[in-house]
This record gives sequence, structure tokens and C-alpha cells, in this order.
Amino acid sequence: MIEIKHATDDTFKELVLENPRPVVVDFWAAWCGPCRMVAPELEKLAEKYEGQVDVVKVDVDANPGLSQAFGIMSIPTIAYFKTGEQPRGVTGFRNVEQLEEAFALSPAAPSQA
Repeated sequence: MIEIKHATDDTFKELVLENPRPVVVDFWAAWCGPCRMVAPELEKLAEKYEGQVDVVKVDVDANPGLSQAFGIMSIPTIAYFKTGEQPRGVTGFRNVEQLEEAFALSPAAPSQA
């Protein structure tokens, strides 16, 4: 099982903005029902794209600076950060396939031996 990292106001730059890989960020809160529903989908995404895309969670209640910086007005908001591109995001519950479509993700082809 893949460990999904939890970013804070202090670690977000290192875990997301300076990450050489693309990062899917889940802006969530403990009291949010749809956030709990999307969590297993993000775990599946993290496993499917291990080594290609990182998945990071941000608790918006504990990290209000990040919520403000990225204009998070509703949760869950799931954002895709890729070096050289503006972050893009979706709100509400999304399954793995919908997240892949929203962020134009596709698994790397198996290496030819």
C-alpha cells in the first residue's frame, strides 16, 4: 500500500511545488463526507501511478494559508500540479477514471526488455 503524504503550510513547497514529478493534491477536511468518499479513489490513483505521480493530502482546517493561497472555496478540491503549468483542479467526489480524465493522466507503458 502506498503512503500518501500530508502537506502542511510549511512542507507544501517541498512536497508539491518543488517536486520533480506531477502531484495530485487533495484539499480535504475531517468533517467532510465527500472527502472521506474520495480518499479510497486517491489511494487507487497513488498505487496506479506510483513513481510517476505523487498524491498529497492537505487538511484545509489545519492549513488555512494553503486554502487561501489557492482559493479553495469548497472541498474536496483535487488539484493537479505539474512543473511549468498552472495548477488545475476539480471539486466534489471523483472516481479514479474521472480524475485521470480531468488531469489527462495515463500510466507509463511497460518497459520493453
